[in-house]
Amino acid sequence: MNTRSLLDRIGSWAWWRAWLLIFIGCSIMGAGFVLFINPYNFVPGGVYGMGIVLHNIFPSVQVGTFGYMFDIPLMITAILIFGGQFGTRTVLAALYTPGFMNILTRIVYPDQAAIEALDPALLLGGHLDLSNDLLLTCIMGAVMCGVGQGIVVRQQATTGGTDIVGMLLQKFCGIKFSTGIFLADGFVVLSGLVVIGFGLGTGEASPNGWMLTLYSLLTIYISSRVVAYMLDGASYDKLLFIISDHNDRLKQFILGELNRSATYIKSKGMYTDTAREMIFLVVSRKEVRQVQHKIKEIDPRAFVVVTDAYETFGEGFKQFPDKNEIQAE
Repeated sequence: MNTRSLLDRIGSWAWWRAWLLIFIGCSIMGAGFVLFINPYNFVPGGVYGMGIVLHNIFPSVQVGTFGYMFDIPLMITAILIFGGQFGTRTVLAALYTPGFMNILTRIVYPDQAAIEALDPALLLGGHLDLSNDLLLTCIMGAVMCGVGQGIVVRQQATTGGTDIVGMLLQKFCGIKFSTGIFLADGFVVLSGLVVIGFGLGTGEASPNGWMLTLYSLLTIYISSRVVAYMLDGASYDKLLFIISDHNDRLKQFILGELNRSATYIKSKGMYTDTAREMIFLVVSRKEVRQVQHKIKEIDPRAFVVVTDAYETFGEGFKQFPDKNEIQAE
């Protein structure tokens, strides 16, 4: 097998793998909504959160169908305004997720009446009724939705919804993208409070409407943190500023035993007015103790500051992101 043929096969596998992961991610997110979000009237923002609100007013229409009703016009608008920025992956992910949610809903509920009621006591024959454990339900739903969305976004796609609203508000109203998403999701959550909590449009107020709103906000926060973790990973890197009178011995330790590099920064003591070189060093979290113990051994009088490094790019750490790569923040 020649090199070109091998590269073609690798490229083909990467293409199929990306699509497979998109559908897996959409399925995980859809399952999180159907099993842990929709039955308990959590409203975690987005088009599906608004779908839950409207389902309480029009119970004969499934949440996924409302997702289509919002996503398709938003997609058309986004394509007309932003053009090729919205690729095939995003369009198909946004179209697949509501359909999967509708199909799964029909599978896990026994009949149409149960689908309209979304009664957790009827979910999977009552085997997954977590009505008495709403906090656990909220966490499980948020984690599943976050994991699913994170998998999709890692393949450089989105599921549409409030992402598009945020981009439109940024373009036409000058509002920051993150602020636009916050406003859109906030509107959805408040709609849930009005409709589900106060009973506007349904005539039947929920006795724990305020609590459902708080659970909804918690769901939004947890899922956003999970997405950020899926994209960037946990930040385990630590940044050390070291001021010592024994820089030569510390240099030998860093280059030799630690097998890393560091940077000298010229500094000057405010009290002593003495010029010296401060060591700027980035290490993984598990290496911090080793460095601290070595500094204590070499120079117990050294001054050391340890802080978190949010992201570290370069040799020995993360690769720089591509120009169009979607970022968590």
